[in-house]
Amino acid sequence: MRLRALDITLVGMFAALMAIGANITSWAPFLVVGGVPITLQTFFCVLAGAILGRRLGALSMVVYMLVGLFGAPVFAKFSGGFGMIAGPTFGFIFSFILAAYVTGWIIEKGGEQPSIARFIAAALVGMVINYVVGTNWMYFAYKYWAEAPKGFSYSIAWSWMLVPLPKDVILSIIAGIISPRFYATIRKFTAFNRYVA
Repeated sequence: MRLRALDITLVGMFAALMAIGANITSWAPFLVVGGVPITLQTFFCVLAGAILGRRLGALSMVVYMLVGLFGAPVFAKFSGGFGMIAGPTFGFIFSFILAAYVTGWIIEKGGEQPSIARFIAAALVGMVINYVVGTNWMYFAYKYWAEAPKGFSYSIAWSWMLVPLPKDVILSIIAGIISPRFYATIRKFTAFNRYVA
């Protein structure tokens, strides 16, 4: 995939937004439930897929993940490093790549001018992927290699996710509503650049 200056800028911007969204708990520590921080990452993740498309959206999430794994403190609670892979919340970080890709793919299947309904549906599907992959990773991590809270079970893992769920549903719908204008603008600019090149 050939990247232009605009592509690199947008990918970097969304990687940075993910880092910002990951650390709102630094200012509001009460937004941590069962060891899972309540963040704005799901919102920025589906927004990346909706605005940038499946390839660039997923690439921005790959960049975010790699920057964190190589030690930059961009994950929740300003954490980073390869040790995060063994952590119970790494599944959510990995799922951002899949969520952004699928969100973008669904929208791109809508043709030149996808409907707002398609944008909203795509964002919600991306959110579901984030929850399913992340929660199952968390369950298996606590079950097999991380120190689990007393009485931990699969139902408890999902009950923890009920806390951020309303916020993520609302923000995913908002992402679906605001994305079409940005999506169209970026594609018009891209088309112009290709025409004059």
